[in-house]
Amino acid sequence: MAFTDRVEFTKEMKKEGYTILAPNMAPIHFRLFENLFASYGYNVEILQTRGRQIVDEGLKYVHNDTCYPALLTIGQMMDALHSGKYDLHKTALIMSQTGGGCRASNYIHLLRKALEKDGLSYIPVISLNMSGLEKNSGFKLTLPMIRKALGVLAYGDLLMLLHNQTRPYEKEAGASRKLVDDWTKKLTDMFAKEKGYSAKEMETILPQIAEDFANVPVTGEKKVRVGVVGEIYVKYSPIGNNDLEEFLFSQNCETMVPGLLGFMLFKVDNRMEDIKLFGGSKAKFGVVKILFDYLVGIESHVIRAVEHANTVSNRFTVPSSYAHLKKLITGVIGYGCKMGEGWLLTAEMMELIESGYPNIICAQPFGCLPNHIVGKGMIRSLKNLYPKSNIVPIDYDPGATKVNQENRIKLMLAVAKENMEQAEKENAPKAEE
Repeated sequence: MAFTDRVEFTKEMKKEGYTILAPNMAPIHFRLFENLFASYGYNVEILQTRGRQIVDEGLKYVHNDTCYPALLTIGQMMDALHSGKYDLHKTALIMSQTGGGCRASNYIHLLRKALEKDGLSYIPVISLNMSGLEKNSGFKLTLPMIRKALGVLAYGDLLMLLHNQTRPYEKEAGASRKLVDDWTKKLTDMFAKEKGYSAKEMETILPQIAEDFANVPVTGEKKVRVGVVGEIYVKYSPIGNNDLEEFLFSQNCETMVPGLLGFMLFKVDNRMEDIKLFGGSKAKFGVVKILFDYLVGIESHVIRAVEHANTVSNRFTVPSSYAHLKKLITGVIGYGCKMGEGWLLTAEMMELIESGYPNIICAQPFGCLPNHIVGKGMIRSLKNLYPKSNIVPIDYDPGATKVNQENRIKLMLAVAKENMEQAEKENAPKAEE
């Protein structure tokens, strides 16, 4: 559906201090993004609403066969508009738009359709994209903003990784969460002063963050280690996956969730792979390569920061580079398989298994065809490659109950505990005869 008369977010709207509402996805990263936008004069609010009412609200506007993430993100924003908390004549909405083959490219049109249905079509919807799909005079992605946003990805990835690897073992409950909050504030203050986002500055700051987590007093017991992969929204969003990370923590597990930098590298790399596979502009390839190399540089700083943490406390799993993930899937799945999470999802599962996280939850929206192919569809192949892997696909949709999902995960964890106990017996030193 084309909206030729769409409402533009204008410079005047920015000056008037419009509240810009955005759906939540990755909590740690999005808190930093919220503060980043504030430093540029945008009154962005990342919605924190939860509960069944979000699903029910989404079902009013999005057919349940369309896409569960679309239903949730639109439901969360429509719920906010109906809450009475905002002046609807001074409110805008913002949503990312990739322009790729996934249905996510159409979320923004579904949102405008929902607004039109409720007589709210005067509310501007901002498309957050780097493909020139839509433009708004009052909202522009400048080069400094993009550089800071890429910095946010690096900081968010590191904070998420270190928090997940520290929280299950911390002696003082809440110590790692406090570090996340403290560093979020420090980084926000740096960004406001135009500091902290260059590659050189990140090279210094990221190890400082890692060292703080390494100094958190921890216990020494072994716990079941679980990796989480899947469709990007359901993988990260507490609404989308029914608080999966919290549930795993309650089950005495350590969780590893691959970061957003890898996904961004995958998306940029796809542009180059398209040109390699199908032909295209060499000039475009060169420009994209510059961005790709910049991201690789940031990624290397994150990896080295975790390595630095291990010089203080040798207990962290260092994430693999994107280049390593890309090599892993050679002969397993093709680089041309790039809809949705594409081959990256398969590669993430392989990397998790190699890194000591053989127990994997593949979180997928029911009916997400790309995710079913590169996720559930690859489990048999991975089982053949890694016989001790323990992978369970979990579907998320409006009709799936949390109890059913958690019961399936508990069955997977029961197998994981048996495997861990068996491995400990096999590795135990034998008594002298």
